[in-house]
Amino acid sequence: MVRCVFLGCLLTFAFYFFAKHECKSSEFTLPGDYILGGIFDVHSASDVVIPNSPMALECKTQPFSMSAYQMLEVMRFAVEQINNSTTILPNISLGYEIFDYCLKTRSFPSILYFISDNGRINMSAKENKHNVIGLVGAYASSESVSVAPLFMMDLIPMISYASSSYSLSNKWVYPSFLRTVPTNQDLIMVIIKLIQQFGWNWVAFISSNDAYSQNGLELFISNIKDTSICLAFFYELNSKSNYSDVLNKIDSLSINVIIVFTQALPARQFVKTAIRINIRDKVWIAGDTWSMDEELISYPGIEQIGTIFGVTATTLSLPGFDDFVYQTRLVGENDDCVNCEDGETCNQVCENCTSLNAEDIISQNPTYSFSIQAAVYAFAYALHQALNCSMTGCDPPRDIPPYVLLSYLKKLSFTLQNQQIEFDKHGDPPASLAVVLWRPNKNPLFVMAATYESYPTIQFTLNRRAVPWSDNSTVPYSNCSIQCETGFKRVQTSIHKCCFQCEKCNAHTYINTTADAYSCTPCVEGYWSDEMSIICKKRTIVYLQLEDPLCMLFFVCAVAFIVVSIGLIILFGINYNTPVVKSAGGNMCLLMLFCLILANIGVFFYFGVPDPVNCVLRNVFFIFFYTICLSCMGVRSFQIVCVFKMAAQFPDVYHWWMKNNGQWLCINVYSFIQLVACGIWLLTGRPKPYNDSTSFKDQTILACDMGSMVTSTLAWSCLWFLSIVCFCFSYMGKDLPKSYNEAKNITFSLLIFYLGWIAYFTAYIVFRGAYIQLLNAVAQLSSSYGIVISFYMPRAYIIIFQPKKNTQAYFQSSIQTYTQTLSRM
Repeated sequence: MVRCVFLGCLLTFAFYFFAKHECKSSEFTLPGDYILGGIFDVHSASDVVIPNSPMALECKTQPFSMSAYQMLEVMRFAVEQINNSTTILPNISLGYEIFDYCLKTRSFPSILYFISDNGRINMSAKENKHNVIGLVGAYASSESVSVAPLFMMDLIPMISYASSSYSLSNKWVYPSFLRTVPTNQDLIMVIIKLIQQFGWNWVAFISSNDAYSQNGLELFISNIKDTSICLAFFYELNSKSNYSDVLNKIDSLSINVIIVFTQALPARQFVKTAIRINIRDKVWIAGDTWSMDEELISYPGIEQIGTIFGVTATTLSLPGFDDFVYQTRLVGENDDCVNCEDGETCNQVCENCTSLNAEDIISQNPTYSFSIQAAVYAFAYALHQALNCSMTGCDPPRDIPPYVLLSYLKKLSFTLQNQQIEFDKHGDPPASLAVVLWRPNKNPLFVMAATYESYPTIQFTLNRRAVPWSDNSTVPYSNCSIQCETGFKRVQTSIHKCCFQCEKCNAHTYINTTADAYSCTPCVEGYWSDEMSIICKKRTIVYLQLEDPLCMLFFVCAVAFIVVSIGLIILFGINYNTPVVKSAGGNMCLLMLFCLILANIGVFFYFGVPDPVNCVLRNVFFIFFYTICLSCMGVRSFQIVCVFKMAAQFPDVYHWWMKNNGQWLCINVYSFIQLVACGIWLLTGRPKPYNDSTSFKDQTILACDMGSMVTSTLAWSCLWFLSIVCFCFSYMGKDLPKSYNEAKNITFSLLIFYLGWIAYFTAYIVFRGAYIQLLNAVAQLSSSYGIVISFYMPRAYIIIFQPKKNTQAYFQSSIQTYTQTLSRM
């Protein structure tokens, strides 16, 4: 209710003013079936005294802007093109009402005229009528923000040709606002891409106290978060700012790239101050408001401050516009505001505008010319669809509700001068931007250095050859820290991420600077890297394979051992009742051979990719069955000592031993103890496969661990303890008869056992690699070969080649001879 009363009062004053001082200058007004509104800053007011009572500002008394007047002429030219077209609106005329919008807070009477219907606004009507079908404008983002709410109430379409603030894309707040100029988001992306192309990351951002600049700063800060760019300094210019202090602060921070994203007036003052205090060799990036400022590029000393880039909408010439301007100068349209009294204005007055030189108008910065033309054509094509126009004509003129026209505008898609014109869901057009390089005192003054297109895909193209850097043709340096060498990570040293020290990445890590330049990423399992690497390499998988020559040789030796052992079992079984076999232990001798075969079954599980079963069978078979074999050898050694050295001294003990089969009792007891030790080992911490990635940086060795250290040590300790006991007993019988040298053979086989395992453990400590596993298997096989060669082969030789020694008489004579020798001692 309050809003309605306020609008009513304001509207009453506005139309009293217009009724009393109605002025229709031909440059500002054109009748037609449908009227477009337009607002341009033909005059620009800055410091205005606040009046004691409400009153509109006389814009004609304010400073004149030639560039804004050129924009007004572009709108008139676009409307004339459409009216002359036989295809867009064949039998429909398009008119306009244009107002001079010199100050956003003092030009509301013209805005209220647009949204009224012959001086009235019916707040209770479902569908209000308005003097215009839509508005072309405003220029600055702050102007659009101030007037847009009045148009949004009834969804009157409003197409801006220069307002780029991204906040205007919010359709919840500005549902009927559209634009034909790229948004601040696009402008900021171009600036960021330009900075990245030259490798800068230490920049300053200068804004001003308006919606356009503040939105640009917000977008810049949000868009550089995921880049290497640091905002080293930012400042918002206002009427009280000391430009010299700001520039000196930037210079003291060693910032060589300055983004000036402000309106044209503060930008001019800021750059002129830089010239005055002798700021040199900087890189300046201008926003679109002053990117092609012809006043500033001609200012004395502008070439000394450094290189200036300007981001601007792609400039397109308007065919026929020059002729149109010349035509209007020749016609001499009336500048007089006929019914206005002196000192009063209706903001549709431009004194002596028609007498302006045509060349001066044409030579103005054409940055927004195409945007204005596109806005007018967008309304025309929307009317074309709403009125069902064809080559033969359109429907008769009728009232078109604003929201209906808005719906047609949102769906538009047409081509104008080879440029695609359409609006996305935010009311924004495809961006077509250019980066121009300033060339003071040269012709042309501006050259295109880069282009940015968002349709059909985003593409930024930079022509480096177009930028002749002044300092030995090298790109200026504007970085907080020197870039790290390849393979080094950044260690941040301040709140700015681009201020850092360099630290090399360790082995088995790498750095991907495109993803994260501040951390070294560990290589995944199966890959490796050296220090200062940028990639990880795949490890070579190494394990024992039968195709390997050494493995094949070992495999042949293992098979030969099994064959020889089976052959000895057969040989000793055939000659079981002979003295040689009986002296070797008889049944015990065959048991030893059988256990040796089973003990070496495990060596065949060393080949191929290890799995849990392979790892268990590799050592458990050898430990258990070799223990049984050593038990037999230990008992045999003990018996030899007792027979030849202790039988005479301890007859009762010897008698009890023989009577109760003491040798088998010892074998069973110790075998059971080892069986329990192996069972505990397998149940509490059995061997399992593991990947050795530490021995070699570029290899992964597939091997088996020993499982639980405690239980595996227990099982191995039983075997080694038994071997020492066996060795002691056999060594005690080293001076037995040469014909009956079993103890010597056992001693020799145990020496081979010790040497084989000592060699393995030494190699295990000193060397690394897959062949260490092969040495483990060799130690097992050599231990068995030692027993077969030293214990069984001499007896097999006697059985086969010296049968005379394999008689009872021969063995008796050897015993008697040794006994007589002992009695003489």
